[in-house]
Amino acid sequence: MNRAYDLIIKNAILNKNSAPVDIAVSDGTIASISLSSNNENRIQYLKDAQSVYNAKDNFLCSGFFESHIHLDKACILERCEIKKGDLDEAVEETGKAKENFTEKDVFERASGVIEMAIKKGTMGLRTFVETDPKTELRSFEAIKRVKDKYAFAIDIEICAFAQEGLTNSSETQKLLKQALSDGADLVGGCPYKDVDPTKHIEMIFDMAQEFDVNVDFHLDFDLDPNNSSIPKISEETIKRNYLGRVSLGHVTKISAMPKEKRNEMALLLSNAEITLTVLPATDIFLNGRDYDTLIPRGMVNANELKTFGVNTTISSNNILNAFTPYGDASLARMANMYANISQLAKDEEIQQVYKMVTDNAAALLSLPYTIEVGAPATFIILEAKNEIEAIRTISQPLAGFKNGKQTFSNDKAKIYFE
Repeated sequence: MNRAYDLIIKNAILNKNSAPVDIAVSDGTIASISLSSNNENRIQYLKDAQSVYNAKDNFLCSGFFESHIHLDKACILERCEIKKGDLDEAVEETGKAKENFTEKDVFERASGVIEMAIKKGTMGLRTFVETDPKTELRSFEAIKRVKDKYAFAIDIEICAFAQEGLTNSSETQKLLKQALSDGADLVGGCPYKDVDPTKHIEMIFDMAQEFDVNVDFHLDFDLDPNNSSIPKISEETIKRNYLGRVSLGHVTKISAMPKEKRNEMALLLSNAEITLTVLPATDIFLNGRDYDTLIPRGMVNANELKTFGVNTTISSNNILNAFTPYGDASLARMANMYANISQLAKDEEIQQVYKMVTDNAAALLSLPYTIEVGAPATFIILEAKNEIEAIRTISQPLAGFKNGKQTFSNDKAKIYFE
């Protein structure tokens, strides 16, 4: 190594039980990876580098990816009245609040959540934006501005979303198409809130094909094991040759199904190459409100689905609103919550959970997730020794880099002894 690099990350841990390495960066990409302890020219090339970051034997990875979040309606808890705490109330209260959303208001709240996410190590996300007569395109325009402002640190994908139905509102269809014509990356539907769920699904697929974009549905969000929309969506996915281009969020019905029925649903998802996203905080908060003993968890066991080859992810869904009245945009915390609820303990199980907020989610968003020579120099440093420890301890992200440029830092906490 006889050249000067733009950046060197020294003493980083890449894998469980691996020795520390130095990662050299040039022109935004990883130029070399070498053992920290086995480099005769190390002193000189560290000295020549424009910038050096000491990872101090902490874990380096490509970061976290948020596959399902609502930036437009985040941080409106003080505008909502929560009495029942169920889904219908959350939709109603949010519907009232969003009538008064302005572009400035959405931009400021969404920016606050994005900054939370960046500092928690999130490198890419998919946000839904409700596009209907209540908000028209105000929220959409705000989120486009957020996407541009924070592009230096995080990749944002925008889904134009029909939260409150579609078949009963030609205006919603018109607005969705406007958003898709003006920069929305994909289209999303919510069949369970429509008077005609089957027609809703077909209309969303029609729009997706018209604009050649992917599809993401909020689906089966209750604990009734019957009348799932999975068969219909799987059928449409295969019929329209949309394999690998469809994802579903919630699908809490699966948690209420007997094992044989769960397996049947898993095979449908796998055969259609549909991704399923679990949303622990929201699914637990809203479901099971009509039980007073042995309250069900109301959350899908994604590890079980993974055995059938289904791509699964974990995400936050909402931050500080009537759907989820808490949150800090930490995917490590969300993954830890999921693992607790699913009663997971083995290292291999926690490894799968880690993948649900990293490479599985990155694959859904079509973003790179590799630490290798020639890959983008986009990664974070976690206060942990490996990915399993990162999830078990909800480890602190210490620093992040995108294309070789540092995007955030969180100083490691210190204890001051007398």
